[in-house]
Amino acid sequence: QVQPVESGGGLVQVGGSLRLSCAASGSLFSAAAVAWYRQAPGKQRELIASISSGGMYYTDSMKDRVTISRDNAKNTVYLQMASLKAEDTALYICKARLAMTDYWGQGTQVTVSS
Repeated sequence: QVQPVESGGGLVQVGGSLRLSCAASGSLFSAAAVAWYRQAPGKQRELIASISSGGMYYTDSMKDRVTISRDNAKNTVYLQMASLKAEDTALYICKARLAMTDYWGQGTQVTVSS
């Protein structure tokens, strides 16, 4: 079992950058497929990017502005975001999938101000 914990969110100006972190305890996290989602008020949760043994995936709407990576020594997956827009304001949530079970974090709030 893994329990993701997100961090790195905050208030940033339009055009700025942020690096979000998704960390979990336990050696099994390095074997998990990890995905970043976001959910804005009144909108559906949407997938941004994922990383697994099969490679990396990016949603078309953000692939030019985000990079997902992982540091297994730190049990952490990162989401680097650049050129942030006001519409990127949302709760960013990490999900780890291991043995067909999904483990969700609580999320970290990103607010982009103009």
